[in-house]
Amino acid sequence: MKHLIASAAMLTSLVSAGPLPLIPLPVTMKTAEGSFDFSPDTAIRFDRSLQNEADLLAADLQTLGAAKPKTVPAEQKILLPSEIRLLLDASADLPASGYKLVIAEGGVVVTGKDAAGVYYGTRSILQLLPAEGDPAWKDDAPEKLPALEIIDYPRFAWRGMMLDVGRHFNPPGDVKHFIDWMAFHKLNVFHWHLTDDQGWRIEIKKYPKLTETGAWRDSSPPYGNRNSDDHQRHGGFYTQEEIKEVVAYASARHITIVPEIEMPGHAAAAIASYPEFGNSDISGYAPRVQTRWGVHPYIFAPKEETFRFLEDVLTEVCALFPSKFIHIGGDEAPKGQWEQSPTAQQVMKREGLKNEEELQSWFVGRIGKFLESKDRRLIGWDEIQEGGLSKTATMMVWRDAKWAKHALALGNDVVMATNSDLYFDHYQAPATAELAKGSEYEAIGGYLPIEKVYAYNPTSVAETPEQEKHILGTQAQLWAEYSKDMKKVEYMAFPRMAALAEVAWTPLARKNFDDFRSRLDGVMNHYEGGHLNFARPTPSPAKGADK
Repeated sequence: MKHLIASAAMLTSLVSAGPLPLIPLPVTMKTAEGSFDFSPDTAIRFDRSLQNEADLLAADLQTLGAAKPKTVPAEQKILLPSEIRLLLDASADLPASGYKLVIAEGGVVVTGKDAAGVYYGTRSILQLLPAEGDPAWKDDAPEKLPALEIIDYPRFAWRGMMLDVGRHFNPPGDVKHFIDWMAFHKLNVFHWHLTDDQGWRIEIKKYPKLTETGAWRDSSPPYGNRNSDDHQRHGGFYTQEEIKEVVAYASARHITIVPEIEMPGHAAAAIASYPEFGNSDISGYAPRVQTRWGVHPYIFAPKEETFRFLEDVLTEVCALFPSKFIHIGGDEAPKGQWEQSPTAQQVMKREGLKNEEELQSWFVGRIGKFLESKDRRLIGWDEIQEGGLSKTATMMVWRDAKWAKHALALGNDVVMATNSDLYFDHYQAPATAELAKGSEYEAIGGYLPIEKVYAYNPTSVAETPEQEKHILGTQAQLWAEYSKDMKKVEYMAFPRMAALAEVAWTPLARKNFDDFRSRLDGVMNHYEGGHLNFARPTPSPAKGADK
């Protein structure tokens, strides 16, 4: 590592024909004279343990427009006229997920510290080639990759995107497509928000009513009138076989899926399916799958039957998702039903809890101990600390940075996901400009230009180097109340995902928005070729203009 840091100071980009369209920007890069001719004769030679990475690269090159390259294991000593070489070197002077990419006239070599590093090196190759549908693929001339040397590795281990499918269901194929574009940007955590008041999206074998009842709602607010109804039944869910397939698909692309099962609040769909697990001892108790957005009062009851139910659910979830982290939500849990419930009040008295906030902390702590028994770690939104934070819990910070400071002072790990900088359900451009294009451009509110995403520094909340070590990384959120399908999700995600990628990967000292913006044009060519419904970034308005 010391050698790498010393080398970084000496390596500079010498690009003369404009910036190379690489996002995130590599840690170090130097260019040289000449280029490599990528042609139909180019094959992929790979270390035997890198079969997956070789196959994915070959398939991706074919998608771009190239002839699908031959893949050849390294032990087959056959002569190849032109090759991309994939090497694994666990002893390389690189951090985890790091890689070295060398492009020269004689060939291309990707050397990875691990398989993930090799994969990330192949993503850089793809970005340097013409986009899918580019006329360059149709002529007979080889595509020229510029001669260069890159040494690269991520700033953070957690580089995430959250997708909410509870509000609007996205079919498995759409989810895989989204994962492809995460991989293109070297992101590695897909936070799958699978349950909420408006829908339960994961099959649980022991509790079939969760999907028979909880996966469907009678109506949704239409675009442009969030307090009305479209009177159209909406829903859907993922079978366990579909879940396994998506998990394997993501894993092949070095993306971990972190599932979220909301508790104790945002639970109306689950409680509508099994009313006995809610606070059925209060007056006016009538749970149903919600048809309006916002925060709703239905919250799991803190009783033994409920914990058995949740443990059963999480047992099936843990069997489907190998992720070390299991997200339990914990946000926006109204305490009104607990205040009215004799059962909840008896639990508080029995456990010596002063208030309902401590009851929630007790609830979360009990779930955390169960997850520990499964060799998993609990992660939740920052409300999980309001009645006291478990020493083993990881906090995902979505509100004010003060919550991160609180958790870091206690020695807990955090993931920075603040709504002020990383909520991609906010407008890409000022609301008046977006809504002038049609009501389908409606967002929940707020204005988050790409410049603001890019300026975010997840470690700004740390007060000491030791605290900085507890910041696992960063993540953007795509809440889907106002994203009825994947095309709208894409519009909200891109190109802000590119800015997130550079925040999560590139060293802080290397970041420069003007340079990023010049590289983004080349990456947006790939968006266009891949038929993404992305937003064209516009300059931010002057201060005081419409937000």
